[in-house]
Amino acid sequence: MSPSTGRSGCLALLAAVVLSLGACANVGTGTSPSSDPPSLSQARIAEIVGSADRSPADRSNDLRRKPEQMLAFIGIRPGMVALDLSAGGGYTTELLARAVGPAGRAYGQSPPPRAANAPARPAVTPEGNAAPQLAPMSGASSPAPAVRRTSAQALAERARNPALSNLYSVVRAFEDPVPPELSGRLDLVTLMFNYHDLGHAGVDRARMNAAVFAGLKSGGVYVIADHAGRTGTGISESGTLHRIEEEFLHREVEAAGFKLAEHGDFLRNPLDPRDKNTPEPPQPKDEFVLKFVKP
Repeated sequence: MSPSTGRSGCLALLAAVVLSLGACANVGTGTSPSSDPPSLSQARIAEIVGSADRSPADRSNDLRRKPEQMLAFIGIRPGMVALDLSAGGGYTTELLARAVGPAGRAYGQSPPPRAANAPARPAVTPEGNAAPQLAPMSGASSPAPAVRRTSAQALAERARNPALSNLYSVVRAFEDPVPPELSGRLDLVTLMFNYHDLGHAGVDRARMNAAVFAGLKSGGVYVIADHAGRTGTGISESGTLHRIEEEFLHREVEAAGFKLAEHGDFLRNPLDPRDKNTPEPPQPKDEFVLKFVKP
């Protein structure tokens, strides 16, 4: 073998070794490119929020809820599978369904009706106005229906919109909110302004958070927004002031294995004394948004 042939063979062998080591490094550190689509742009989010077929009531709610900032904070992406806990009338569930698009799915969870012989719950003060300084959007008010709709009925009504064929209702207990077929497949779980209610409702929050953790994919996010309570109050004012201490909620969720990834401050109001159900003088209620990640 000639010297030049030997050198060429050695260089080829060295290159193969380097490529092999590089591949191993990528496997070990998880640095391979993600196949997930990018988060929606602010322009696309604005289009979604501005959709002409959204209801006047939802548009009125936008004034307080700031959906453009919320969807950007979540990092919403097309194709996500999302579960909205305590969906209520479906305001957030609909926004998620629009944002994840036809390739994604949005599920709105509500608990089953209480049994007729269930023990009575403690008396709860009606929730006050979180934004008393805002006037309702014109046309947003309407007469109350003769029969109050359940959450499942409200979600089914929204799903009749052809633009929301990817919106589904899930009726399951808070302690077991994820359908078995979605376990380990969720990209996103949201809980908007109702975590505090779980206190006076007697929900086992540790079980619920553990179920959410199991339902999410690794890297999935759990986003919770709520009305801020004063330091040291925990969840004790859930049925009176409808508030919860932020650090208390933080500790409970991280106990399930989550890691706090980001604070959202776009709904904060440091001037709110946090000692009333409806702030006095009239002003926005101090509210926090926390994003947790499943490692």
